[in-house]
Amino acid sequence: MLRRTFLGLLGATAAGLAAGKPAAAAANTHFGGYPDAKGVLFDGTRCIGCRKCEGKCNEVNELKAPEKPFDDLTVLDEKRRTNQYAYTVVNKYEVEGAGSVFRKIQCNHCMEPACASACFVSAFKKEPSGAVSYNESVCVGCRYCMVACPFYVPAYSYDDPITPKVIKCTLCDPLIASGKRTIPGCVEACPKEALVYGKRDELLKIANERIHRNPDRYVDHIYGETEMGGTNWLYLSGVPFDEIGLDTHLGTTPAPKFTKGALGAVAMVVGIWPVLLGGIYGVTKVTRNEATKARMDAVADAIATTKAEDAATLKSAMDKAAADKAATVEREVKKALAEAAKAQEAAEGEEG
Repeated sequence: MLRRTFLGLLGATAAGLAAGKPAAAAANTHFGGYPDAKGVLFDGTRCIGCRKCEGKCNEVNELKAPEKPFDDLTVLDEKRRTNQYAYTVVNKYEVEGAGSVFRKIQCNHCMEPACASACFVSAFKKEPSGAVSYNESVCVGCRYCMVACPFYVPAYSYDDPITPKVIKCTLCDPLIASGKRTIPGCVEACPKEALVYGKRDELLKIANERIHRNPDRYVDHIYGETEMGGTNWLYLSGVPFDEIGLDTHLGTTPAPKFTKGALGAVAMVVGIWPVLLGGIYGVTKVTRNEATKARMDAVADAIATTKAEDAATLKSAMDKAAADKAATVEREVKKALAEAAKAQEAAEGEEG
């Protein structure tokens, strides 16, 4: 009941603020990306579904080991998505005329990320490196990012009930920035060079060159070049992209132009967040105090009732005991008098 009350008050507050002040419209400018931003090019014609990229990602990010080892390819028989223990997964698709085709799934590190636009505490940020970073220390767990992401990537960790957090691929950016790595773990582990890491502009050149040299091998499009304003993770494929689970109806409009308008009212909640929580706490405290007082009154009434009932029962028992005692005394007295009279008659008979 308290949780429903909280959500109701939060929704009512946001609605009231939105009614009082129009949500800010998204900017009409398009972000062309940072000049030296890095990314990864995935070539679906080279991927063999070995899952070595999954294993290396698990290792370098020190994630919990899966139930089935990474060399167990039976997991490819079902479609999977990223989760709190897997920043990346490989899925298999059966395509008519092409057989088994594979695609690696992870955060696409959008140039204008919807997750960052939807997050009203700025837990997500597009970095000059090309990665979309996440700051769990400011995250409030609203999960608007999960709703906003057009690629359904962010996952939520419930392992820690105190500080749950959003989980997604980091492009190994923290490890690269600290000097611990030079390229993402998945790229290093790929035995077929299906993954190439480098500047996004250079990756686009490589992708276009491959298409130009082998037009019969590739679909004439680089997925991620323009989708949703562009991403730093790019895809080449030998089969239509929708055959390998990629949405081909996203268009080229950056996601923030959709999310900023729809979620503009959410940002206003930040200004009254402490007041809102304080008010809800006050209401909750009053409600709890009233409930506590009601329980204490009920207990007191029960005790009083029990005492009264016990007193009545005791008095009834004592009255009955007294009556029984009086009756017993009276009976014994009558018996003693009768025996005395009988004894006297017998004595008088003997004398006569």
